[in-house]
Amino acid sequence: MEARVGVVVEGEQRALNSAHGSVVDRKFLQQHNHTNQSLKQNSQIGTVQQLLAGGIAGAFGKTCTAPLARLTILFQVQGMHSDVAALSKASIWREASRIINEEGFRAFWKGNLVTIAHRLPYSSVNFYAYERYKNLLHSIIGENRRGNTSSDLSVHFVGGGLAGITAASLTYPLDLVRTRLAAQTNSAYYRGIWHAFHAICRDEGLMGLYKGLGATLLNVGPSIAISFSVYETLRSFWQCQRPKDSTVMVSLACGSLSGIASSTATFPLDLLRRRMQLEGAGGRARVYNTGLFGTLGHIIRNEGVRGLYRGIMPEYYKVVPGVGIIFMTYETLKMLLSHIPGSF
Repeated sequence: MEARVGVVVEGEQRALNSAHGSVVDRKFLQQHNHTNQSLKQNSQIGTVQQLLAGGIAGAFGKTCTAPLARLTILFQVQGMHSDVAALSKASIWREASRIINEEGFRAFWKGNLVTIAHRLPYSSVNFYAYERYKNLLHSIIGENRRGNTSSDLSVHFVGGGLAGITAASLTYPLDLVRTRLAAQTNSAYYRGIWHAFHAICRDEGLMGLYKGLGATLLNVGPSIAISFSVYETLRSFWQCQRPKDSTVMVSLACGSLSGIASSTATFPLDLLRRRMQLEGAGGRARVYNTGLFGTLGHIIRNEGVRGLYRGIMPEYYKVVPGVGIIFMTYETLKMLLSHIPGSF
């Protein structure tokens, strides 16, 4: 009798455990299947295809938001050669009107050719390096910890930071030239990409092409780390809760939110690197002579803490569509290229 009761109780317990675990197991299986599908998709796309997807995504996103990017740069560098009274009157619409009236509508895309020349290799290396660093970090911490929230967040953060530093280091001279071309107004000192390269090397030496690199790496590392980790975390959570939603729309929304997070956290560092890049440009007198922290102190003394966030509004207007477009385009191109026979 006891044996039969034991069998019945054990059977009922199994049934209860099975019923209780079915909902959890279903969610786990959905996440597991989605992860496997993502890994399978990444394994099907070749190196050149992945580089191409990243490069096109970056160039397309930057071209779409070039007017706002130029406004951001112009606001960021206003404090270098303007008095406090002039700074207090600055506004996005006034600056946009000035550009249209004095330089024409096409001037919003001034420097966009060098932006594309910079973004193609930068985004290619950035996305490709991120995938490689991510796989390396997963292998270091062990496959058994894949899916653990804290471990995955750490992998995305560290992998994104390393990818950003790698890409920025390899393409920095193009970024500096792009900044100087975009910051020019009517009195253009640089007549184009090649003239800018030649003039910088002639006036400031070869190391002039790497002016502000330290501030850039200090900004790019955490910026890309935050961007990738927020994007991956939000996308995983969204797809777990709403697996039937469009991948394109999920990438666009999560990319936009990740752009806001990274820009808010690292904007002062971005402003510092822009000003250091423009130090002595076009034969102008040097404004900052004390390095990164001296420049930081100079801005706070002369413009206040708010000066570190000069241009944050056009930056927000830029990153919300811009970063979203980049991630959306990248994910879309990866899906399209994965269906092309043969990886190369």
